[in-house]
Amino acid sequence: MLLALDTTTEILHLALIRGERVWARRVLSGVGRGHSERLIPTLDELMAEAGAGPRDLSGVAVCLGPGGFTSLRIGVATAEGFGLTGLPTWGFSAFALRAEALRQVGVAGPFWILLDGQRSEAFHQRWADGPTEPAAKHPLATLPERVDGEPWWAPEAFAPKVAALLPAPRIPLADEGGATLAGLVALARRVSQGAPEAPLTPFYLRETDAEVNFPLAAAHLSEALRKGVPR
Repeated sequence: MLLALDTTTEILHLALIRGERVWARRVLSGVGRGHSERLIPTLDELMAEAGAGPRDLSGVAVCLGPGGFTSLRIGVATAEGFGLTGLPTWGFSAFALRAEALRQVGVAGPFWILLDGQRSEAFHQRWADGPTEPAAKHPLATLPERVDGEPWWAPEAFAPKVAALLPAPRIPLADEGGATLAGLVALARRVSQGAPEAPLTPFYLRETDAEVNFPLAAAHLSEALRKGVPR
């Protein structure tokens, strides 16, 4: 039984997959620590519905981002925890998940997946049969020249900021939640056919404070040592 999970946004997506059978949940739990409060209870509910337990799991597929630090870390850490028991783990990007969700409802490429990068920036990646270029992050104001009139999709919370800049309409999804769960299941099945991924490397929306401040702190410490730190 394969576990698939996505904790990159304020909505928690979970699925248990056994052959053609699927038990899935989409839970609005808020950003950050809300996922830590809902993930395990939701997984327990799915296990009960499937008549299964942790020992029935055969592997874990997890979304690696981009996503907020706390939310994304909860999903990755959960997968890593199962990995410590010997289960194989696989990772996939939020772009791949959203592209698969669109394919599940019959949307063909090329199209752009646009995700909120915060601070007036956007992550973007163009997809056809697969990604046509590496994911990147640029100021929102540069999207018109990059997207160049092609179809695009962005999550509901971020779409209004994008729509104000791009003339082409957002690709409609009548049931965004259902499409995302369908995409999660299809993508998890596909990646689990490949080699397990170790380590799982999360892709955060922004650098952590430690990463941002470390060079400055190191420079100050070096200068202090050069001058001689008072004892």
